[in-house]
Amino acid sequence: MNLFIVKKVISGILLLLWCLPAKAQAPKPSQHGTVSQQIAGTKITIEYNRPVARGRELFGSLVRWGRVWNPGADDATNIAISTDVEINGAKLAAGTYSLWAEPQPDRWTIIFSKAHPVFHVPYPAGQEALRVSAIPRKGDHMETLAFYFPAVDGKKSELVLHWGTVVVPLSLTVP
Repeated sequence: MNLFIVKKVISGILLLLWCLPAKAQAPKPSQHGTVSQQIAGTKITIEYNRPVARGRELFGSLVRWGRVWNPGADDATNIAISTDVEINGAKLAAGTYSLWAEPQPDRWTIIFSKAHPVFHVPYPAGQEALRVSAIPRKGDHMETLAFYFPAVDGKKSELVLHWGTVVVPLSLTVP
């Protein structure tokens, strides 16, 4: 075979390989989610990866009582707040924070950390902007972790973290 034909064959093979679709990657089990809410001129946006229960016992087992945990998967959940707000009566300055939780059966501590963006482990101790307590309540089963705003009224809103049958409410007020 002469060199000209070899070059043409190699060029044809390379062109064929270039035109073939790339191998599709399997989707991540924890899909990305975003939720935003406007409250009296303040925009609140939460970005997170949504873990799935898949029949597992969640709180007290997969997520241990008394240990700081990031309510999400992969990268830490972030919350961006466009103006100063009050969360469960405590002031939080406008900014972007990673969101963490220390669950207990009857009371949760929700932590807003100045460390962002960060991976969901380990917890970036010493970076807290705010810690608030929240009383969990029982809800319908939510297979995939969700944050949502079930009530918005004037300058007030409720933001909840919901996974499995656990609903953790936070009261938000725009001053």
